[in-house]
Amino acid sequence: MRLIRLLKRDLAKEVASWVDGGLISADQARAICALYGVDYGTSQDGSTGYRLLVVLGYLFIGLAVITLIGANWEQIPRGLRMFGLLALTAGTQGFGLRLYLTGKMSGAAAVFLLGNLFYGASIILVAQIYHLGEHMPDGILWWALGSLPFGLLLLSPWLTLFTTLLALLWFVVEFNVGFFPTLFPLFMAAALYVLIKGRTSTPLFLTLVVSVGLWIEGCLSLVWGRKGDLLDFHAEHFGAGLALLVFAHAFGHWLDRRANAKARDYGVLLTLWTLRFGILAMLVLSFADPWIGLIDADWPHQASMWLVVVALLAAALWLGWKSGTLQTLAPIVALCVLSLAAVVPVDDVANAVYFQIVWNIALVAAGIWLMLRGIRDGISHYFFLGIATILLVAFMRYVDLIGDYVGGAILFMVLAGLLLSAARYWRARQPGEGA
Repeated sequence: MRLIRLLKRDLAKEVASWVDGGLISADQARAICALYGVDYGTSQDGSTGYRLLVVLGYLFIGLAVITLIGANWEQIPRGLRMFGLLALTAGTQGFGLRLYLTGKMSGAAAVFLLGNLFYGASIILVAQIYHLGEHMPDGILWWALGSLPFGLLLLSPWLTLFTTLLALLWFVVEFNVGFFPTLFPLFMAAALYVLIKGRTSTPLFLTLVVSVGLWIEGCLSLVWGRKGDLLDFHAEHFGAGLALLVFAHAFGHWLDRRANAKARDYGVLLTLWTLRFGILAMLVLSFADPWIGLIDADWPHQASMWLVVVALLAAALWLGWKSGTLQTLAPIVALCVLSLAAVVPVDDVANAVYFQIVWNIALVAAGIWLMLRGIRDGISHYFFLGIATILLVAFMRYVDLIGDYVGGAILFMVLAGLLLSAARYWRARQPGEGA
């Protein structure tokens, strides 16, 4: 029943159909919806797909208008250009404000998005008129700042997502030209506020998680980097990144144990996506090349790296203890710490194969654990992620090590047997289904 929390609107609609069919009363429907933190009335609010189509429609209207203006830009007098851009932006946002004041929130959000597009186009075109381009990232920053109030006003995840993506773009561009984006936490705070006060939003939440990780790594780049070379990637970022991933996974489990339904939603999302990204990271580390690069690295900031790693992993273990998942987190923490402690002092790249072997074994063990966890708890995405992990390991090792037709045929027969056996076992464990 955990994944149903990610489908709240579908739950509300299903419960509404039970009420219409006379299976349950409206009060019982409200109680069921309240259990998962969803308002029973949302089933009557209209389709998410409909709202998305409306937003996309306004988006393409904006792109069409911007394209037409751009195609005829040189033929329009300068004064008329300025007046037209200001009138277009102010008129669109004014119309959105009118919709907001009359209670038409979905329409207001779509119009505000269109106005934000016109506002960004205005910044770009005005800069072109007056040849303003000394520091290009400032244009993206002003676009993001101008779009920010509308998402906060409506508590709209989509408008806030638009602003947050602009802020992420500004972050990267600002760093690339050698400046630190000090205003970036403002956008992260705004996204967090909308996530707490507004509707649950998977894209906005995942974007915020990426933003936090990028911000922390950026701060470490500021500490470890040389002046004018802030985006230089150091080997220490690898250790910090591993620790951040483990901490985020532990934090997701902790959120999943909260009484608040929205916190549980975000906890499930965070554990699921950090698990997927963790498996992807382990797949990368199952090859020798990443370890060769780490062995060749200088590691000039070991002390501060270990301070960050120990702090994050200690916090992860504490969260694991509070959420009852310490038994799962402890081996992960041990693998990260031992790998870092072992790779830093190594000088001979020939030793990379030992790290490769260890992480391949850990990857296979993770796949088996995911399968067993999925069968035990009836969580299908764990089970199939475990199957996919083992299949990927087998395929990569075949390409990397075996590479002949006979070996391939044997490997594929083994994998076929594994899949069919796993499917049969899965079916046998499901309620109401036989072997």
